[in-house]
Amino acid sequence: MRQGGVVSQPDAERLVAEPPKDTGYGRGPYQRDRARVLHSAAFRRLAAKTQVHTAGTDDFLRTRLTHSLEVAQIAREMGARLGCDPDLVDVAGLAHDLGHPPFGHNGEAALDSIAQACGGFEGNAQTLRVLARLEAKVLGPDGGSAGLNLTRASLDATCKYPWPRRPGQAKFGVYADDADTFAWLRRGAPPDVQCLEAQVMDWADDVAYSVHDVEDGVHGGYLRLPLLRDDPDERAALCVDVAGRYSNESADDLAGVLTELLDDPVLAPLAGYDGSHAAQVALKSSTSVLTGRFVAAAVAATEERFGAGQLRRYAAELVVPRRIRAECALLKGMALRYVMRRPGAESWYVRQREILAELVAALTARAPDALDPVFAPLWKAAPHDAARLRVVVDQVASLTDPAALAWHRRLTAG
Repeated sequence: MRQGGVVSQPDAERLVAEPPKDTGYGRGPYQRDRARVLHSAAFRRLAAKTQVHTAGTDDFLRTRLTHSLEVAQIAREMGARLGCDPDLVDVAGLAHDLGHPPFGHNGEAALDSIAQACGGFEGNAQTLRVLARLEAKVLGPDGGSAGLNLTRASLDATCKYPWPRRPGQAKFGVYADDADTFAWLRRGAPPDVQCLEAQVMDWADDVAYSVHDVEDGVHGGYLRLPLLRDDPDERAALCVDVAGRYSNESADDLAGVLTELLDDPVLAPLAGYDGSHAAQVALKSSTSVLTGRFVAAAVAATEERFGAGQLRRYAAELVVPRRIRAECALLKGMALRYVMRRPGAESWYVRQREILAELVAALTARAPDALDPVFAPLWKAAPHDAARLRVVVDQVASLTDPAALAWHRRLTAG
């Protein structure tokens, strides 16, 4: 028995069997998984990968690493309140963005376009590839990499989109050549359904993304709430943005929620934000209240439907009230409209996409010599052009923002 209850044998199984490891502490399998993610190279690289702003442009702003730590903290506490194994949801929060490439979602879209010949690119499918294939930790019986060789439950908990690419669906969680690993980790799971731990991580990701990106936007001077409150046309435009991207609610329904949200006392202290210590305290207070509200609402609604106790794996679904989802979506829309689409940003986004396309082309022409020692043998062993392209894309996706720029300068100079 340990915190969170007994760990079932199928959930704790690893794709490659490992000998027992006794540290004298009696660590559980998910604690070991958490340590493997924390000590991985892919996790360290998140420190220099874009969250919303280009990494390194402002010491206050979040990177993929700080975002992942925040998601893990929110997920761990929310999961523990629901009776999930806290280490398991912690692993999911820490690992969920390991597959994100340089330049955030803009880089993800660029690599998806470039990689069509080998099945496209998706950050969540790449996360599975990093965890189960690309990271250096465990070798299989055939000498091939098993990645971090996480437990079945930990890999399943990282799967936000537990299905392959399908026509008309932008999001997916596995590439075709990782299908065997995916089938193993999903053994016994209902098709297309997230386990509860993945749902907790997914909601924690939404909460952190929405609340913290708004915090960064206010601090950076991009988001001015009084202007939004005073301009009905701007409010309507924001609701259209949100309805088209983040919410199933209509723009008209979102408009009412937005009006009430802007009048909420939790946002009032942000109206005259000036970056002073007192203003930062008020900003942090608003962030904390919103995070607590979104988490508490989901926990209460889930327990109301499924009861209190140990809720885990496929015994329950996370219930998030409709109003709370709408508020979260509106905050995400503010980050989209006023931070990601801020004046002057689009020209840099275009250049980012060009850099990644040119980098893939240069590496394709110079492979295998130009590839890292990890990827060069994989390129040599690839059976056809599509597989070789996937190796090149894996290489580029692994790079941090500064490394992508440096590699591009070196490989395209002259």
